[in-house]
Amino acid sequence: MAGGAAPVSGALLCALFWVVAEAAGAGPGGSPAPGAFGRVYRGAVNISAERVYAFAYSREPGQVDAVRVYVNSSSENLQYPVLFVVRQQKGVLSWQVPLIFRGLYQRTYNYQEVSRTLCPSEPAPETGPSDQIIFVDVASMAPFNITYELLVTRLENFQLETNKAFNFTASPSQPQYFLYKFPQDVDSVIIKVVSDVVYPCSVVSVQDIVCPVYDLDHNVEFNGVYQSMTKQAAITVQRKDFPGEQFFVVFVIKPEDYACGGSVPSSIHGNVNRTWNLQRTKNLQVTIVPSIKKSVYVQAMFFSFLSFLSFYLGSVVVAFVHYIRVWRKASAGRLSPEDGSGIMTSSHPITASTPEGSSYGAIDESSSSGGRQLSSPEHRPPAGSDTDSSVEEESDFDTMPEIESDKNVIRTKVFLYLSDLSRKDRRIVSKKYKIYFWNIITIAVFYALPVIQLVITYQTVVNVTGNQDICYYNFLCAHPLGVLSAFNNILSNVGHMLLGFLFLLIVLRRDILHRRAMEMKDIYTLDYGIPKHFGLFYAMGIALMMEGVLSACYHVCPNYSNFQFDTSFMYMIAGLCMLKLYQTRHPDINASAYSAYASFAVVICLAVLGVVFGKNDMWFWVIFSMIHVLASLALSTQIYYMGRFKIDGPDSDLGIFRRVAMVLYTDCIQQCSRPMYMDRMVLLIVGNLVNWSFAIFGLVYRPRDFASYILGIFICNLLLYLAFYIIMKVK
Repeated sequence: MAGGAAPVSGALLCALFWVVAEAAGAGPGGSPAPGAFGRVYRGAVNISAERVYAFAYSREPGQVDAVRVYVNSSSENLQYPVLFVVRQQKGVLSWQVPLIFRGLYQRTYNYQEVSRTLCPSEPAPETGPSDQIIFVDVASMAPFNITYELLVTRLENFQLETNKAFNFTASPSQPQYFLYKFPQDVDSVIIKVVSDVVYPCSVVSVQDIVCPVYDLDHNVEFNGVYQSMTKQAAITVQRKDFPGEQFFVVFVIKPEDYACGGSVPSSIHGNVNRTWNLQRTKNLQVTIVPSIKKSVYVQAMFFSFLSFLSFYLGSVVVAFVHYIRVWRKASAGRLSPEDGSGIMTSSHPITASTPEGSSYGAIDESSSSGGRQLSSPEHRPPAGSDTDSSVEEESDFDTMPEIESDKNVIRTKVFLYLSDLSRKDRRIVSKKYKIYFWNIITIAVFYALPVIQLVITYQTVVNVTGNQDICYYNFLCAHPLGVLSAFNNILSNVGHMLLGFLFLLIVLRRDILHRRAMEMKDIYTLDYGIPKHFGLFYAMGIALMMEGVLSACYHVCPNYSNFQFDTSFMYMIAGLCMLKLYQTRHPDINASAYSAYASFAVVICLAVLGVVFGKNDMWFWVIFSMIHVLASLALSTQIYYMGRFKIDGPDSDLGIFRRVAMVLYTDCIQQCSRPMYMDRMVLLIVGNLVNWSFAIFGLVYRPRDFASYILGIFICNLLLYLAFYIIMKVK
C-alpha cells in the first residue's frame, strides 16, 4: 500500500490545484498552475501579469531530495528584471534575471541564464511517503512583456559517496552544491577537488545543513569553511564539527580571477565596465576520502620523538665509550693531558717544522712571533697570564717591542700563522664571544613572543571566520588536531628543538672539560691546537632551537607576509656558522657580537622590504643589487687585509682618493701577476663572482620569493667558505 500511495496522493494534489484555480478564476494573473519536473515552461510577464507554478512530489522516509531550478530570459533591460521567487516549506529563495555580479572598480557581470539548487528539507521521521510542494513565482515590474523560460528538475546524484569521484560543471550564475553524510566508522574526511584548468577562479565551501545555502559569489563567505581554488583544493572536515554528521559541499565560480592571483580580463579594461554572459564555465571533479585516524597521530608523534631521542642515546653511548677509553689510558699511565676533551691525543708537543710556503694555521716551534717554543711546566706562568712565555728565535720582522705589538706589521705578513691571529688574552676573547650567547637569547625572547601572539591570532581568525585563504597550507597534507589546522607541519619542527638542545649539551660538556684542563694548568690546552672559545657554539645551538620554534609558529598559519618567521633564524644560523669558521683561525679579528647581530638586523630589514616592494618594483632590485655588490667588495677588502685596511690619508679631502689610488696601483697593477695573499685572493674572487651572479640574477628575474632568495645567498656563501676551509686544511 505504501508503494501505491505516492501516485494517488500526487493525483489528488494536482486535482486540488485545478479546483482552487477554477474557483479563483484561473489565469496568468497569479493563480498557481501545476508544473511537471523536466518540462520547459515558456511565458511572458509584465507589471500586471505574473505567473505562479506549483510542483508537487512525494518523498520516501529518510530520503533527501534536491530540486534544481533553471531560468532564462532574453531581456537585457536592467531597469526591469524578471524576478523569480521559490517558496518551500521552510524557506524562500529569490533572484533576478539578468543576474548581476560586481567586481573590482565597479565592474559588473550580467548573466541571463541562472540555475540554482533549492535547499533540501530535512528527512522526516514518518514511516510513509510525504508530499512536498514547491511554488515558483515569476514576476516583473516592466510595463511591457518580458519572455522567460523555466525548467525544474530533481537531482539524481545529490549525495556524494566516499571514495567515489563525481564530475560536474559550474559557472558564476550556476553554482552547485552536494550533500555528504559521514559513514559510521569515519571521523574525518578530506574533500579533494581537481580541475584541468587554472581559471576561472572558484571557491570550495563546506557548510552545515542549514537553509538558506550560501552559493553565490557575494555570500559564499557568510557561513562554513571555504578556500579559493585554481586547479586543486582540499578541505579536511571532522565529524565533531557537524552535530548532524552531514554537510553541504558548495562550489562557486568567481566572476573575476584576482582572488586566485589572476588579472582582470583585458576585454573590460578602459571605460567598458559592463559584461554580458561572460563564459566562465569550469569542469570540476570532487572526491571525498577518509582522513587518517587518531591512532596514526599517536604513532607519528611516538616515532618522531623516538627517532630524535635516538640521537641522545647515541651521544650518551659515545660519551661513555670515550670515558672508558680515557679511564683505561689513565690506568695504564698513558693519558695525555688534553685527551679528556678530545683535542690532543699525543703526549708530547708537535715539533714538525713548517714548510716555507705554508699559510697561516700551521704549528711550528720556530715560527714568527706567534710560533713560540714552550717553556717547561715548572717555569710556565699561570694560565691566562698576559706574560709571553715564548722565546723568539726567528721572525719576519724586527723584534723591537713596539714592532712586536704593531698589528699592521703582524697581520700583513705574507705567511701568517694561527698564533699571529691569537695574541689577545684568552679570557678577554672568551668573554667577547660569550656576548653572542647572551645577545641571541635576548633577541630570541623579544622576537618570538610577538610572533607567537600573532600566529595565535591568525589561527583564531581562521577558526572563527572559516577563511582558509588566510593561511597557505598544503591542504592535501594538512592534518588538524584540536585548534591547529596543520598539526603535522608543526610536529615536523620538533627535530630542530631537540637536536639544538642536544648540540648545547655537547658544547657544554666540551666547555666543562676545557675548563677543568685550564684549572689543572695544562700546557697543551693553553698553547696548542685551535683556540677554544664556545660562545659562538652556544649561540648556534640557541639559533637552531629558535629556528624550530619560529618555523613551528610560521606553520601554524603560513602565508607570504610571515614567511620571514621561518627564515630569520636561518639567516642567523648561516651567518653564525660562517663567523665560527672564520673565528676558528682568526679569533682576534672576528666580528664582535654587536656588529654581527646588527648586520643580521639589516638583512632581516631588507627581507621585509623585499616582501613589500620586491614583487614588481624595479627600483628596489636596483638598490638591493648595488648594496649587495658593495657589501661584498667591502667585506672582501677586510678579509684580504685582515681588518687592517683603512682609508686614513692626509687631512685634505683629496688624501682619501690618493690612498685608494695608491692601494689599487700597488696591489692590483704592480702585483697583478702574483697577489701578496694568493689563497685569500682566490677565495675572494670566487666568492665575489658567486655574489655578483646572485645580484645579476635578482636584477634580471626579480624572484617573487625574496626571503628564499636571500637565504640562498647565505647558504651558498656558507658552503663556499666551508669548501675553502676544508681545502686549506687538506693543503
